[in-house]
Amino acid sequence: MSHKCFSPYPIFVPFGLTNPASTAFIDMRAAEAQHKGIIKRHIQYGVPYEQISPHLKHAVLAAQDATFFSREGVDFGKLLNYVEMNWKKKELTNQGGTTLTQQLAKNLYSSPSENQFFKLRELFIVQQLETELSKHRIFEIYLNVIEWGDGIWGAEAAARMYFRIPASKLNREQAALLAAAIANSRLPANPSKRLLCRQQFILDRTDNVELPYP
Repeated sequence: MSHKCFSPYPIFVPFGLTNPASTAFIDMRAAEAQHKGIIKRHIQYGVPYEQISPHLKHAVLAAQDATFFSREGVDFGKLLNYVEMNWKKKELTNQGGTTLTQQLAKNLYSSPSENQFFKLRELFIVQQLETELSKHRIFEIYLNVIEWGDGIWGAEAAARMYFRIPASKLNREQAALLAAAIANSRLPANPSKRLLCRQQFILDRTDNVELPYP
């Protein structure tokens, strides 16, 4: 089953008011399934920022990048130094903590299996996103393309699949559980003890997260 409300854009073209039709990460998952002879489901609904619960926005920021709205998307100086140190070795890998913008760049244009010179490419992608798009827009795209389980992409699909409600109706506990599942992208419907502990950790942090756009 496939539900898509997106229009495609080529790489490095700003996404303005239209979300991407697919991402490199989505394509990678589909290729993995095809290699195994599996028809992979794709459930995804593009929704505007205003139709996503503020509880989910707070929870995702608390879980992934609490200072997203108050700083640059990536430490360019640190990233350039990393690239320079590893250039001759040709061993650039996707390691270390990442910001929401970096995560979005990876979802849109790369994949976990891609590592050679990834950081250099990521630098230019992140710079392009930060230059051409507002923080609000970056976050909106992120919430619409992130994986939330097998074949489930974006906040709207996750809310409907796991809680049978639109993303706009998610409460604090539901939002925190979804945010907790981002790290492993699996099983928010049958949360493990570890996932529930992560949920509580996020709930404890949400009050300290700044959200300039409700």
